[in-house]
Amino acid sequence: MKKEKFVIVTGATRGLGLGCVVALLKQGHRVLATGRSPQAIRNAIPSELHEKLLVEVLDMASPASLDAFQTKLATLTPSVDVLINNAGIFVDDQAAKAPLSTSLEDLERTLRTNLMGPYRLCQIALPHLKRSGEGRIVNVSSGLGQLSEMGGGTPAYRISKTALNGLTALLAAELKSDKILVNSVCPGWVRTDMGGASAPRDLAQGVASILWAAEIPASGPTGGFLRDGKALPW
Repeated sequence: MKKEKFVIVTGATRGLGLGCVVALLKQGHRVLATGRSPQAIRNAIPSELHEKLLVEVLDMASPASLDAFQTKLATLTPSVDVLINNAGIFVDDQAAKAPLSTSLEDLERTLRTNLMGPYRLCQIALPHLKRSGEGRIVNVSSGLGQLSEMGGGTPAYRISKTALNGLTALLAAELKSDKILVNSVCPGWVRTDMGGASAPRDLAQGVASILWAAEIPASGPTGGFLRDGKALPW
């Protein structure tokens, strides 16, 4: 992104979200970083990058928090260029062997954060993205949500990311006439608190994969499932 953009990044307290915020600020963009702990976000970002940093509380699983964010966003900017839906949770017991071992409560909790939150935030951001004239939505997904390679285990997380991919395809079709490009990105298995120390990809690789989709030109893909700028099977 060569000219200054206004970018929203969710789940910015740590990991990929925090990495995206730092990278975008270093590129000179205005970034609205959101998470459940705004002070933790500020503390994690070098002070020399704070000039174009905005931080707001946002709990993606809370309708009240999302409604409050909608009101706040209207006071911060008329337009949004990029929305990066990064926030997500992984609550499945990875050691569980029994089929459908995740409780309905944990499935519902995961869907609220990983699907319903991004759905509502897209509703909130859409008028601002339309004013941009070149809006981009990036939904951070996972290979665990691929139907083409669906395995067993971790049902809540898998189902939530499959559904998020479906939302991507739907929005891409509906918003194409508005010149808003919508893509899902699988950053790969990245060494973060969620990914763990044994993951093969470092944070910079995951961040670069996400930001590639945020920087797609008007002639680029929409409705895709991408990693490192290349299409993946759904």
